[in-house]
Amino acid sequence: MTKDILISRRAVIASGIALGVTSFAPLTRAAAPLKVAGIHASPVENAWNSCLHKALQDAAKDGVIEYVFSEGVSGTDYPRAMREYAEQGNKLIIGEAYAVEKEARQVAADYPDTAFVLGSSGDQAGDNFGVFGTWNHDGAYLAGMLAGKMTKSNVVGSVGAIPIPEVNMLINAFAAGVKAVNPDAKHLVSFIGTFFDPPKAREAGLAQIDAGADILFGERIGTADAAKERGIKSVGSLVDYTPRYPDTVFANAMWYFRPILNAAIADVAAGKPVGRNYTSYGLMKEGGSDIVFVKGVAPAEAEAAMEAKRAEIKAGTFEVPKMMEEPK
Repeated sequence: MTKDILISRRAVIASGIALGVTSFAPLTRAAAPLKVAGIHASPVENAWNSCLHKALQDAAKDGVIEYVFSEGVSGTDYPRAMREYAEQGNKLIIGEAYAVEKEARQVAADYPDTAFVLGSSGDQAGDNFGVFGTWNHDGAYLAGMLAGKMTKSNVVGSVGAIPIPEVNMLINAFAAGVKAVNPDAKHLVSFIGTFFDPPKAREAGLAQIDAGADILFGERIGTADAAKERGIKSVGSLVDYTPRYPDTVFANAMWYFRPILNAAIADVAAGKPVGRNYTSYGLMKEGGSDIVFVKGVAPAEAEAAMEAKRAEIKAGTFEVPKMMEEPK
């Protein structure tokens, strides 16, 4: 493993009481915590990685797992990190295959006794390579419903990372929510070409504001900085940005990794194959995603309509469209 990976690795091995979630109970009775490694291509402060990192830390605090991790692992070093964690005896490796789809599956094939469950735009492979997607598009759609009724310029914008299917789906869902309540609204889209570059996301957001947008959807961290600077409203993604930007971020399309993690841990603990797609555990109706918003910012009738649609999504009577094509 390269020096930078060794430096960035921190071990979190903790035990504690369970949080009272019933699905955790069978795991907490295990004879010993499961050894789990996390490999993060970006710093764990990055929103997506922070969701994984927090869920893994919480599982360690519950005594369900022992957790070690690396952050800021480049694509060229990623397969090496996977191999070293497997050779160190970790039974489950959590991470992301977006930059190393082919290589990650090759590593998994070389370590059939290690379970790999990685964020991916591809399919599962064999018995030990599972995948998951970041499907917080339900919350993005609902946030779009609020934004569509709030915009005064009739122009909203979205700043994304790279036009991969999941990022596209999230931005398209936000746009669909806007259009559902305001068909005449215009939607601007920018991609920054990387997963973590807050200054670049800020610049993209500023350009959209200059083009008339008065509400921004920040698929990437840094977008809210542009909104704050220009005094407009913004929507966050994956984590709750409102405490950091209390006068700017009025809604967040949340994503909670713990249900996906729980399912993967349960499969490994039971000796079941993890070669499947765990994405569905992250849906709103499964408790894996939601919207968090500040009441009273959007018009009351917009909030009521959004809450009604949220109830339909949770009940399974309405499904937010999954549009994977690149937004225009």
